[in-house]
Amino acid sequence: MEKWIIALGLSVAVAGCTREAGYELDQGTFGNATLNNIQVLNGELTYGQILARRFAAEVPTQINFAFDSAQLDASAQRILLQQADWIKQFPEVRFRVYGHTDAVGTSAYNKRLGQRRANAAVAFLTQQGISRSRLEAVVSFGKSRPLVATPDRDRRNRRTVTDVSGFVDRHPGLLDGKYADVIYREYITSAEPVSAIQRQEDAGGDGG
Repeated sequence: MEKWIIALGLSVAVAGCTREAGYELDQGTFGNATLNNIQVLNGELTYGQILARRFAAEVPTQINFAFDSAQLDASAQRILLQQADWIKQFPEVRFRVYGHTDAVGTSAYNKRLGQRRANAAVAFLTQQGISRSRLEAVVSFGKSRPLVATPDRDRRNRRTVTDVSGFVDRHPGLLDGKYADVIYREYITSAEPVSAIQRQEDAGGDGG
């Protein structure tokens, strides 16, 4: 038994030595930026896909509806307001809104209902100042793509999903770098002016 414990201890120690320096600080994410750049250069990852991932990570992309309804409740409106705030930061980017329903009813009826839901979401976004030209190809999948496979009523399936679809053609602020241009603009606008009081504190005085 003692030999087994010693051997186990050695195996743990050896495994620990195989980790890269700085592993505890990095949490295994170091190198993702390099991989990301390689995928973009190889055509495996597009700038639109990068922004789509970011949009999905930073903003709720889905809203839900009551049964047989395309009305936006308070929760849906709050989420759409978050989407609108995010969309406004990226005038170079286009979006699509997809409408869905649950399985109750005919395919034809649900196709129309999904379209009404997508139209409702788009109308709300345009009311927040988003150009309709940036909300392209509003699509209804009806009941063909449920989140939950059930023939019954299910609110989770009664939804719209907003997604990044690409970049606006010939946008005046769009450079060849596309995503790099977006990030650079964010970096510049994030800078905040230093107040006179802060300058005094940084200089080591209090003005007295």
